[in-house]
Amino acid sequence: MNRPRLKTVFVTRGHTTALKDGTVKPRTFDFEFEEVPTIVNAFRRMVRGLEFDISEMAITTYLCARAHGKAFTAIPAFPMRAFHHGAILHNTNAGIRSPKDLEGKRVGVNRGYTVTTGLWARSILQHQYGVDLKRITWVLSGDEHVAEYQPPPNVVPIEKGRKMEDMLVAGEIPAAIGVQIDSPDVKPLIPNAREAGFEALRERGLYPINHTVVVKNEVLAAHPEIASDLFKAFAEAKQPYVARLAAAETANADDEFFKRVMDVIGDPLPYGIERNRAMVEAVIEHAVEQRIIPERVRVDDLFAR
Repeated sequence: MNRPRLKTVFVTRGHTTALKDGTVKPRTFDFEFEEVPTIVNAFRRMVRGLEFDISEMAITTYLCARAHGKAFTAIPAFPMRAFHHGAILHNTNAGIRSPKDLEGKRVGVNRGYTVTTGLWARSILQHQYGVDLKRITWVLSGDEHVAEYQPPPNVVPIEKGRKMEDMLVAGEIPAAIGVQIDSPDVKPLIPNAREAGFEALRERGLYPINHTVVVKNEVLAAHPEIASDLFKAFAEAKQPYVARLAAAETANADDEFFKRVMDVIGDPLPYGIERNRAMVEAVIEHAVEQRIIPERVRVDDLFAR
């Protein structure tokens, strides 16, 4: 029986390198990698055209896509995680002294409303700082990966021809989520944002999931063993990376981040449903609160058996 070759896209990171270079090989299939330099473009291609057999995908994009009947299913591997306290930037001349001051204002969101960084950042504003998200007008710089998605009425597109970064620097909007700006007038709204993230990790176990991995349903139907095989390959591939972190061998900012997480919780890249149930439940809860999906779904129903 021929081994299927599956068109695959995911970012090369320390914990996925062993899959990309062939050090770790799946038992039942072969990867056929396509490199997509900006991974969010792969999310869109998967959602709108099912262009890949296996694809990394933002977890909120997955939830939204699933709610609209897109024909792929995740495995519980989470190749990207991050803190999001620092994603909320504000113009220091705009009179915003605390997150509550954003109520009644227009706040930018990089790309679409369903972007995962936006979801986590808004959840921090709501649950940690008591911000009423409905009292903010969210201004988007782009559209959604899931074309069928309709945002709530307080979500609007940016004015044609405008750039969100310019509007924030000029003070036309007082704050924005997920933008990259080098200006002396623009700073994180939450002071010491990185340490605030680690404090939330230590005190509340908040370790946000950004990305998961999805497989086309027709592939799973034809080869049901692939879900387990793919999960095991991701789990095996991360082991040498975790060992290097344990030996304090770090080469970049991502390594330093995961090493600090390791010092708090042990495994900095936990895979599997049970070890991530609380964070997946939080994503679901926030997605319902923010009207990204219409109703709660069961964690176990999101992942291939």
